[in-house]
Amino acid sequence: MPLLYSTIALAVLGVLTTTTARAHHHDVQLVQLAQAQHHQHGKTSAAASASTKAYEAANDKMHKDMAIKYSGNADVDFARSMIPHHQGAIDMAKVALAHGKDPEIRKLAEEIIKAQEGEIAWMRNWLTKNAK
Repeated sequence: MPLLYSTIALAVLGVLTTTTARAHHHDVQLVQLAQAQHHQHGKTSAAASASTKAYEAANDKMHKDMAIKYSGNADVDFARSMIPHHQGAIDMAKVALAHGKDPEIRKLAEEIIKAQEGEIAWMRNWLTKNAK
């Protein structure tokens, strides 16, 4: 019987090792794909529309501005990170208003601008009182 258990254990170990190696290979492939997509991000072709260029500029600015120096205070860091995130939504909504035609999207963009501006003001006020 011990030989049978040893054989089973080795078989299971072999399956787990193979599965782990495949999963690792798959993870590496996903990372490489993400890196390739990241390198392509922001590289608009000359034929790209004005709205595409504007969206990419707004997105790039938002991500750059969200790269804050963290303080270790979860509340402060949240507010500091969300301000540029909300500003990015405002900037993208303005692109939709400048280039879009659909009345429902335009209405949504206007609502986003109003709501996000209000939340940014609230967070700035909160930071003034609480971020020391």
